[in-house]
Amino acid sequence: MLEENSLKQLIMNQLQYYLVGGAVRDRLLGRPIKDRDWVVTGATPAEMQALGFRAVGKDFPVFLHPETHEEYALARTERKTAKGYHGFEFYTDPNTTLIEDLQRRDLTINALAETATGEIIDPYGGQADLEQRVLRHVSAAFAEDPVRILRVARFHARYAHYGFTVATETLELMRSMVEAGEADSLVAERVWQELEQALKEPNPECFIQTLRACGALKVLFPELERLFGIPQSAQHHPEIDTGTHTLMVLQRATQLTNSPAIRFAALTHDLGKGLTPTDMLPSHHGHEERSYDLVRELCQRYHAPKDFQQLAELNARYHTHIHRAFEQQAKTCLTVLEVCDAFRKPERFEALLIACQADSQGRLGFEQRPYPQADFFRAVLQACQAVNVQTIIQQGYQGAQIRERLHRERVTATKQVIHAFKLHNS
Repeated sequence: MLEENSLKQLIMNQLQYYLVGGAVRDRLLGRPIKDRDWVVTGATPAEMQALGFRAVGKDFPVFLHPETHEEYALARTERKTAKGYHGFEFYTDPNTTLIEDLQRRDLTINALAETATGEIIDPYGGQADLEQRVLRHVSAAFAEDPVRILRVARFHARYAHYGFTVATETLELMRSMVEAGEADSLVAERVWQELEQALKEPNPECFIQTLRACGALKVLFPELERLFGIPQSAQHHPEIDTGTHTLMVLQRATQLTNSPAIRFAALTHDLGKGLTPTDMLPSHHGHEERSYDLVRELCQRYHAPKDFQQLAELNARYHTHIHRAFEQQAKTCLTVLEVCDAFRKPERFEALLIACQADSQGRLGFEQRPYPQADFFRAVLQACQAVNVQTIIQQGYQGAQIRERLHRERVTATKQVIHAFKLHNS
């Protein structure tokens, strides 16, 4: 056993390994470090396995540390062989240098490395770009991978609140990639993965803005691209532009909740306004059903999770009903609860109310205006939940009579809530 450990230590001493990428970047920014990735130079897969590392990489050699389970990748280079995300061949060799490995990375702030003694290795100006708050590509090889369009947009969503912007030359390169058709080759699962991650960031609206700036939004999310330039009634929407309103709603949703599903619902609630006939503008009568259809198509195209799709569909179809809570009769309010399945899924209905609040407050000058409709529907739901079906059964009602009686008592409970709100606001 002693000899085996000595052999492992001998090999480990011969290896050169470096902390790379996000861990170095985020430490320099003063951000918490979630994951640590390492690059190893001067080693072979056999030597890594002799040290107890477990191979996990399919396309290129990546190994998990036997104790920390952190990823150690052999330094590698790559060559573009075909269009799209998978069109690469990777090469590993003990003679591959760290500098060569870092050169294939996307952004300069991700092409940083750190030695075991804490020395920063920065061959491509990553530290300067951190200080200047710039997202800049490392080399022309950036253009070989269309996923990097999405990654830059997502990094902008993550770091915009630090003051980061996308370098002009990087944005131009991304635009040329889109024009060359690279964005068309992105697989649906990866597009959704990047969108969902962006929705978790502090400024997800920057993800949309960056994609739009380089032309990728039109390719990947034409439903969103169509909203820009579409006018709305200035009385209800002082910001007028529907695309601007959509980003304001997403911003407000981000302030209200950490839920990416609610943020997605906020982003997609008005998609139908992009298809409003021009002779109807700035009115958008019937946009709810159009929005519902477009949300469904978008979610199916990108294989969105079921909970994301269902909430977004409900928000698209019923947000106007909830906005008009105080204009509706008790039966209509109860119908909203029923069609939204609020009695069986109250948590999802609560998420819908938050998305509706974001829509109402995502307007110029309305950002801090109260949204009593949410509390009203919460009170209606609570009052209706208090109606005891067992009591109805004990009163002798049977079969369909039970459902009819339950509905009548819920209508009565809703009327009482409406009356209480009217008294409170009189």
